Amino acid sequence: METHTEADSLKRVFGLTTLVIYGVGDILGAGIYAVIGKIAGLSGTLVWASFLTAMTVAALTAVSYAELGSRFPQSGGVAYFIHKAFRTDWLSTLVGWLMFCTCLVSMATLSIAFAGYLTTFAPIIPTWLIVLALFSVLAFVNFRGMQESSALNIFCTTLEVSGLLIVILVSILFLTGGGVSAGSPAANVPAQSVAAIGWTAILQGAALAFYAFIGFEDIVNVAEEVKNPERNVPRAILLALGIAGVVYILVSWLATNVLSPAELAASKAPLLDVVRQAQPNFPQVIFTLIALFAVLNTALLNFVTASRLLFGMSREGLLPAWLGKLHAGRSTPYRTILVILPIAIFLALSGTLQFLAGTTATLIMAMFCLVNLSLLVIKRQEPRTGGFRVPALIPALALISNIVLITFASKESHILALAFTGIGLLLILIRNAFSKTRSLSS
Repeated sequence: METHTEADSLKRVFGLTTLVIYGVGDILGAGIYAVIGKIAGLSGTLVWASFLTAMTVAALTAVSYAELGSRFPQSGGVAYFIHKAFRTDWLSTLVGWLMFCTCLVSMATLSIAFAGYLTTFAPIIPTWLIVLALFSVLAFVNFRGMQESSALNIFCTTLEVSGLLIVILVSILFLTGGGVSAGSPAANVPAQSVAAIGWTAILQGAALAFYAFIGFEDIVNVAEEVKNPERNVPRAILLALGIAGVVYILVSWLATNVLSPAELAASKAPLLDVVRQAQPNFPQVIFTLIALFAVLNTALLNFVTASRLLFGMSREGLLPAWLGKLHAGRSTPYRTILVILPIAIFLALSGTLQFLAGTTATLIMAMFCLVNLSLLVIKRQEPRTGGFRVPALIPALALISNIVLITFASKESHILALAFTGIGLLLILIRNAFSKTRSLSS
């Protein structure tokens, strides 16, 4: 009789190329398709400056992540780094909880966006049914394993990048006279200077644009599934962020030259409207389908990250060991998937996601502050002579720049981020009280 046992380790399926594609796909996902219009409402024609500012702040933190990922190529990501630096279980658990919340909220937000796109073609299908069907598919792919998830990711990444290339191509044709007639009002978008708009508006836009750069840190969370992680993780982080940043800056500059900032800000599908204006004959259904796959891809990667995050925290003893078990046949953390699925569906169907994009960025930047502080502490505790290293000035600058951007986020984002933090602290207190009660009774 055949016996089944738990697998001991995750399969190493990522090489450098597939890991860079994984990171680019995560960063380039739904963010640019959704938030560019709102950023235009803040920073006008200098949307590109907001993206450049956000990219600079993200790059500083990415370099810190690169050293940490090289030092500790294990699942768990930011929670593991903070635990190594401060040796404080409650702080590591809180950060893991907040990272987990950002993934869940992002998944829920993306599922609603997916349903919105789909109902434009099939309005008869209720949103709740689309959400349930989407999460069922994502859960199945995640359970099957990273090899299947990576294959779907490569396919979706190719599509979403092709959508951005379409925006770039039709915009260039439009601006060089190959699109609409020269008399079109869209061809004469007034230029605005930094002085006219103000650095405050650019930084407010950058705080929101940071949402579009979320994803490079997810590379660390799959480090146990990477071949030669000490070498490939740092390179993949920097390459993925650089590729995505160049695309964002180019797309944002072109978009504000095709449509006015006011038109972009008012649009529910800003890049689709850019394509419509630049090339009215381009099949709208094709670009909409591309946007659907972009949203699907990002939702999948958030699902994968959330499941690996819980798995890593469980293996470190920060969460119940029950969550740290792998499926015997697939070597996937299937129990974490069972926990994530109902919570994500509840969030998606609750309808309380108005400010969650900004809240997600605020939470991520707050955690990045802790990541950079952790690297400074670890560099003092464990000086390194080999491997990937950065001077202490880099995490110090990253810490300061993240704090600055947080101050320019909306008040609503601050309030909601504090609410998530409060829930996390409450859960930690309950867990500690339960542990003390159990130890006393025994």
